[in-house]
Amino acid sequence: MRCPYSLLIAAVTGNELLVCRSRLITVPTVTHTFPGALAALADTTDLNLLDRIMAKTLQGKIALVTGGSRGIGAATAIQLAAEGATVALTYSNSAASATDVVAKIEAAGGKAIALKADQADAGAVKQLIAEVVERLCKLDILVNNAAVFETGTIAETVDTAGFERQLRINYEAVVTAIREASRVMESGGRIVSISSALALRSTWPGLADYSATKRAIEGYSKGAARDLGAKGITVNVIGAGSTNTEMNPDNSPFAEAQAAATALGRFGRPEEIAAVVAFVVSPAASFITGAIIPVDGGYSA
Repeated sequence: MRCPYSLLIAAVTGNELLVCRSRLITVPTVTHTFPGALAALADTTDLNLLDRIMAKTLQGKIALVTGGSRGIGAATAIQLAAEGATVALTYSNSAASATDVVAKIEAAGGKAIALKADQADAGAVKQLIAEVVERLCKLDILVNNAAVFETGTIAETVDTAGFERQLRINYEAVVTAIREASRVMESGGRIVSISSALALRSTWPGLADYSATKRAIEGYSKGAARDLGAKGITVNVIGAGSTNTEMNPDNSPFAEAQAAATALGRFGRPEEIAAVVAFVVSPAASFITGAIIPVDGGYSA
């Protein structure tokens, strides 16, 4: 069987649809029965829908992922690049890790650059946005991921240095990035900030400062969604649950209790958070804004 189309349904195995991108290809005759709507899709001579399914949804987009050298940030940078975006990812101290993420993206055929940025310095955050636009010509997607996590009960915290550090990096840097990015983004821009399930529910003592900074992101993002809606820019938040990263490994002394607090009884994987981010910044999510989307394994259920 020969097919001149750019896409061809080659076979169906269980729930897996196998397709091939080619102008002219020879494949074995398929004897599977296509159920329901899939049969109509397989029989159609207009394969525009299949082209859309297979297209890289972020082709031509420029994305900035802060804290993109490790954990959720690295997984997000890799996922967005896989969807076709050119990615600028930032790091603070882990230059080697950032270089490794860029290498992985380029090895897979994607494009990425790594930029050093001090998220605790509002001026540096402003310069970061300007540098991305200068080097990559525009900015379509901003993912605010960089954060620090420090614990300590009110009684234990003698000074406010830890809180002020978390406030600068977890909240003020996000506000600055949103403000600066919104000035250079065009209609269709996407802003996503990574918050935490702890913003709504501090399950253990010592989380007040961290939880407050993450809750502040959520409140600000809702207001920003209203402010930027007329410009066609969406602003959303991902409420990430316990995720296996260097910051919070799934083999730490507190991991068992965290996993038990979820409905699924386990930690999330960075790639699971990244997959939701990739959807929220895609054209398919154009009517979603001002949302706080929990990706926490049922921690908030």
